[in-house]
Amino acid sequence: MATFLAVPVKRTWEVDLVSPLRAFISMTFANASPEEFMPGLTEIHRLRNNMINKSVDKHESALDVLYRYHDQLVSLEAKVPMTENGVRISFKWQDAFDKPSFMSGKRTLSIASGAYERVCVLFNIGALQSQVADSQNHSSDDGLKTSVKLFQQSSGIFSQLNECVLACVQNDPTPDLHPDTLAALSALMLAQAQDCIVHKAMQDKMKPAVTAKLAHQCSDLYAEAMKLLQLDSIRGLWPKDWIPNVASKQASYHALAEYYQSLVHKEKKEFGEEIARLRHAKELITAAEQRGGSHFLFQDQSKKIIKALTDANKDNDFIYHARIPDISSLPAIEKTVVAKILKPNVPMSANFKDALEKVVPLSVHTALQGFENRKQEIVNREIARSREATQLLNSVLASLNLPAAIEDSGSKVPQSLLEKAGKVREMGGISHLNRLMSDLPELLTRNREILDESDRMLAEEEASDRQLREQFKERWTRTPSPQLTEVIKAEGNKYRKILDNAIQADHIVQSRYEQCRNGVELMSKSQGELQAALPAGNQSSALKGNPAVAELKKYMSEVEAIKNEREVMENELKNAKCDMANIFLAALAKDGAINEEQLSEEQLDRVYRDLRKQVSDSLQKQEQLLAHIQDANTRFGEAKAQNQSGASREQVLKDLAAAYDGFVELKNNLEEGTKFYNDLTQLLVKYQSKVSDFCFARRTEKEELMKDLQSAIARQPAQAPPAAPSYQATMMSTSGAQANMANGGAGKGGKKPPPRPPQPAPRSHPNQAGAANTPPVAPPVAPPGSYPGYHSSPQQGPYVRQQGNPPYPAPGYNNIPYPVAPPAGYYSPPVPQGYNPYASYGYPQQTPPGQYPQQQAYPAYPGYPQQ
Repeated sequence: MATFLAVPVKRTWEVDLVSPLRAFISMTFANASPEEFMPGLTEIHRLRNNMINKSVDKHESALDVLYRYHDQLVSLEAKVPMTENGVRISFKWQDAFDKPSFMSGKRTLSIASGAYERVCVLFNIGALQSQVADSQNHSSDDGLKTSVKLFQQSSGIFSQLNECVLACVQNDPTPDLHPDTLAALSALMLAQAQDCIVHKAMQDKMKPAVTAKLAHQCSDLYAEAMKLLQLDSIRGLWPKDWIPNVASKQASYHALAEYYQSLVHKEKKEFGEEIARLRHAKELITAAEQRGGSHFLFQDQSKKIIKALTDANKDNDFIYHARIPDISSLPAIEKTVVAKILKPNVPMSANFKDALEKVVPLSVHTALQGFENRKQEIVNREIARSREATQLLNSVLASLNLPAAIEDSGSKVPQSLLEKAGKVREMGGISHLNRLMSDLPELLTRNREILDESDRMLAEEEASDRQLREQFKERWTRTPSPQLTEVIKAEGNKYRKILDNAIQADHIVQSRYEQCRNGVELMSKSQGELQAALPAGNQSSALKGNPAVAELKKYMSEVEAIKNEREVMENELKNAKCDMANIFLAALAKDGAINEEQLSEEQLDRVYRDLRKQVSDSLQKQEQLLAHIQDANTRFGEAKAQNQSGASREQVLKDLAAAYDGFVELKNNLEEGTKFYNDLTQLLVKYQSKVSDFCFARRTEKEELMKDLQSAIARQPAQAPPAAPSYQATMMSTSGAQANMANGGAGKGGKKPPPRPPQPAPRSHPNQAGAANTPPVAPPVAPPGSYPGYHSSPQQGPYVRQQGNPPYPAPGYNNIPYPVAPPAGYYSPPVPQGYNPYASYGYPQQTPPGQYPQQQAYPAYPGYPQQ
């Protein structure tokens, strides 16, 4: 009795998960190395292949493989956007109820969506649960308990899919994923779970009242399933035995409910009610047998009901004589709901371990990117404040020719200038600047070429898609390229704007290079060449005994201290660390969402509060120091005004000091620019790889869709030709009459054909005695289905000329020239008027002597000359 309906699984095909996921993770998660996440990707790919192979096994171990792959897929969806705009992995699945034929092909759907893959895997889990439940030993308690659990879980999966399938599958789903289909399957699985419960109640011989309630509930569940299964939109989807089976079970369990309720009446000695219930039970079980036909499974219960009714009638007739009420007057049987829909939990496997646990969820990664942007903005702002202050300080000191003015004796190179020249030579001098300046255009050109090539590939793919869409119209069902490339093009435009800003910055650097190039060239030379290039002067009188000089030297030491402090602060700003990943993960686990702005502001304020205060204090200290330097330099300048011989020398020293500051700034700018272009090159290469992967996936999708379209076009039946207009029939009859007249027909005004010549006298065979008096010989009778004078040969074809017989009068047949002279002694009978030898290919087996074979209407043999 416990035979159930199992849902077939969907079929899928293998795909490469490792390559696209590896490329995305390596491009997106900069902190993750390929060696770290490759084992996890390989494990997920292996699980999917095992899922494909294990889907045919009706065992709980196969379910565990599907559970594990589903859990990894759910975790992966949170980390990697497996969509048409993200990681394009096209998952192809076939309709579970599809029966492919030559004319219709297979009902398949391919979508580049991880949500679609998850939906199909969930469907297969529900289907395999029904198959495993059906394969259990239902005569044992353990088998029935397992079946109840699996049928309830299967019902929950189909119910959940019914709620989310349209949101997950943007395209029109295959019929097995239609909401009506999923609702019917969920109801059917729930009814079968209750079926197992009723079966266990009958096996355990529970109280008749309890069994009746369980059976009545089971009948109602089967009635609901039957109503959903017979919807017009999905009625033709099911195997042919499903609806009769469900209809039979619905009536059968209603009959069993009435039967067990009759036992309740029997215990209460309500014999009339007992007979009324049994009569109704007999009617229901008979209807169930008629509905089910060969699928009827309740033969034993039917016999039990009939026997109980016979015994009850007999006892009532001879003993009780109770009045038998109408069944409609009896109270309805109560129902007991035991089977329930069990929605799936995540994770579904018992020992789930994330294969890519080092890769954070995409929402956390996005939050981390937002945090890094905010952090970088703070760092850049504070460093810019510090560097601008330093540049102001250097420019003021250079305009005052400090500290060279207080060190210059007029004959030797000032010590501060010698130190600066030594630093310039250590850092590469003018040759290093020239090399950096020459590298920038090459780096810019390389980046621009990568970006242009990416744009070209996108344009070619979009043009190809537009051409095919115009060609196939509505049959070209894939998503248009402009909808998919919107995000990619926005990223490309962002990179192009960055390049444009970099070009403007390069122009500024180029102008500064021209301003300080001569001074840097001079400082790149040796000490002797530098001293020879300086004009002569004498400032010894201004330096001796001047209190302002000692004060300025003190201030110069404070300037150097400020510069050193700022270098330390800049390093601290760049290297400040904050572990935001755990903070965002905790927020995601607690609230299900991440308030990135609030969390980032709190942590950034905690980390950078003291550093920002140090920068502000340094700027305030610099303002006070510059005021003191200017005051002391004014007093020093009054002493120098008495000696004008060193004016030109002082101007050169100012220019060299400004050139040193410009060299340091240019070197930093050019090195940062070189690093910027190299980093941008890596990003552009990843961007180009993303574009290339997108174009390759679209090309693969295009080829597959083209193949399907070609197959569909080839399978289309040829349309019937249009009916010929009436005037063509008139024209044809007229032209036929004219042709008959032109060929000598007896039409109006035509010539009559000449009379037939007389029949020749019969000739005797030379080898026969008295051949002259031999009567005419009738022609040989050909066997049915053959031409006269030919026999059937499997080696040479169906009709081969016999040796010595005349050929069949068809010009060119079997390469035999026409006409061929008949052998001597052969009698050729006259051909009856109107006889057409091409119109038939057989004669009657027997022809009366002296008569000619009658023409029969045989069908024309295809491939041979017809008339």
